[in-house]
Amino acid sequence: MTDRTFATPDRAAWRFAFQRHRGTLAAIGLAVALFVLYLANHPAGFSLNVVQTAANKSTLLAFVAAAQALVVITGGIDLSAGMILVFSNCLASWLVVGGVVPALGGAGLVLLASLGCGLINGLLVVVGRLQPIVATIATSACYYGLALLLRPFPGGGVDEDLADAVTSKIGDVFPASLVFLAVVIALVWVPFSRSLYGRAAYAIGSAESAAYMSGLPLQRAKLATYALSGLLSGVAGLYLTFFSYTGEAAYASGSAYTLYSIAAVVLGGVSLAGGRGSVVGAVFGAIAFRTVGDLLFVFDLDPLWQPLFQGLVLLAAVSLGAIPLISVRNRLEWFP
Repeated sequence: MTDRTFATPDRAAWRFAFQRHRGTLAAIGLAVALFVLYLANHPAGFSLNVVQTAANKSTLLAFVAAAQALVVITGGIDLSAGMILVFSNCLASWLVVGGVVPALGGAGLVLLASLGCGLINGLLVVVGRLQPIVATIATSACYYGLALLLRPFPGGGVDEDLADAVTSKIGDVFPASLVFLAVVIALVWVPFSRSLYGRAAYAIGSAESAAYMSGLPLQRAKLATYALSGLLSGVAGLYLTFFSYTGEAAYASGSAYTLYSIAAVVLGGVSLAGGRGSVVGAVFGAIAFRTVGDLLFVFDLDPLWQPLFQGLVLLAAVSLGAIPLISVRNRLEWFP
């Protein structure tokens, strides 16, 4: 009787933890399974170069997905994430040059500019009281316009030593891009998720009216969320500059990364209704979504069919995120 009494709270705690993180755990399992399938069928087999190439491509989408997840947790959506990436890429091609020290200073200015872009989004939503989808559609056009002013034609450069340090292998074994990704997520997401603003962000997505009555700092939490989202999109643009050694105002790339980030967020277990999920899950959702694209090449699918197949995956991912909501009779059941 005594053992059962003491065991029950432990089981309840484990059950609660599993329910809270099951989306993230599912995303990790899916990403690992798809990546193993990719390596098993790759023509070159398992090699460090294959892993590094896949990691570099996944890291770029992972940063944008992390940025998107922050906003989606509050029940919003950021349609400017891809364009902040493009703007930051073009700005970095001007500023991240010279030696390592000047390049680091330039990288700091790029991140500051992207933080400002996210803050503008937040001000439009919080102070201007615009719907997130409307505000970010408008700002995405503005950010793309700035990118075009900076780079009407592809060009520029980046400090090669700094770029190689981020995109190469550590000790000729482990992809440096994954370390860079883990460090950035740890520095941004972990403190935010454990802060008062992080808890307020989840409360906003769960039930904003109830969160308001509880006295949480909702406006400041939203501003922080959008600002950090812009920052992570800026990190993605900076990483793209490290990866490509150049800047380009590519409208198609910005639009694609915005859409793919939404798919990655849903695959990562983040609810489009808000209040559930984590940035970590979105990162693994991005890895899974990118690996699906790589599998199309591995299985030699006709390039003409690849956009259609990726569109179906995107549709399936968004539909998958809506399935649990269909069976919910009361909103309180979705946000226990």
